Amino acid sequence: MKNLVTAIGLATALASPALAEGQLNIYNWGNYTSPELIEKFESETGIQVTITDFDSNDTALAKVKAGGHGFDIVVPSGTFIPIWVGEGLLLETNPNSMENFKHMDPQWVDVAFDPGRKYSVPWQWGTVGVTVNTSVYDGNPHTSSIFLDPPEELRGKINVVPEMTDVMSLAIKFHGGEQCTGDREILKKVRDTLVEAKQHWLSIDYGTIEKYAKGDLAAGVNWNGASLRSREQNPDIVFGYPQEGYPVWMDNVVVLKEANNAENAKIFQNFIMAPENAALISNFARYANGIAGSQAYMPEEMSSAPEVVIPDELKAAAYVAEVCPPAVQQIYTRIWTELQK
Repeated sequence: MKNLVTAIGLATALASPALAEGQLNIYNWGNYTSPELIEKFESETGIQVTITDFDSNDTALAKVKAGGHGFDIVVPSGTFIPIWVGEGLLLETNPNSMENFKHMDPQWVDVAFDPGRKYSVPWQWGTVGVTVNTSVYDGNPHTSSIFLDPPEELRGKINVVPEMTDVMSLAIKFHGGEQCTGDREILKKVRDTLVEAKQHWLSIDYGTIEKYAKGDLAAGVNWNGASLRSREQNPDIVFGYPQEGYPVWMDNVVVLKEANNAENAKIFQNFIMAPENAALISNFARYANGIAGSQAYMPEEMSSAPEVVIPDELKAAAYVAEVCPPAVQQIYTRIWTELQK
């Protein structure tokens, strides 16, 4: 406990054994937080944790901006962190000065969304692609046409995650555009394709792991770790890496400026940068985590799973998700809003 406190510069509190007592309220994606991690954190620190779920970056941002939420920590995707910072919603906690920062994988330190890591700590990272039940459709899963121009076998059995940035990104690449494009011709094709395709979707939903496993859904836009968890229950499930292009993303732990338990939140940021703790996060949700050395604490299948190991021939189609300019984001929001009607 003393090391944790020292790492975040709370020297004046070292004499107080009750420092870590109290609460921590975390706002995170649903079915994404390891119960074992939370149990260990509570046991080692005496801090009692409450988890509240959200289903999209937009939902989380709107809830916090509305106020009156009581959250200390939120876990947005990297593409949204500049928005949170720009809105003045985050506390500059300087994870780069914490004791366990030395464990962060160097490739995730100087990231575009938080250069040098003044606000954020990695939670997990992965890819956006498509999940397909091969007992229903045995064609090529590595294409966004699975949900944008669905084969007959899949129509009416498709789900699309309610994450605008991911869905728009796949659709733009499908039409040959670059991420964050403002090209009106490309975006008109994207809009028309999405609206036409929607008639073949069953749902736009977040919590789908069990639905894929049980066969209630046959295909759809998904994230690699969620798809892996479905396959562990149903071997007919495969994850497709769209050959037209697909984004690599990272979700991150940040502390809200209005947090009532900011010091406890900093302790949590440091805690999850320890390799054995980062591994607990990945072991539960089945994504990589950005902390070097955590692999030693993870099951062997995590290093060889097809949802984790991108096929060589599809690696070139991957790209790191970027933060789009506000004007472009507004256009995407209009298209997305129309799609929700």
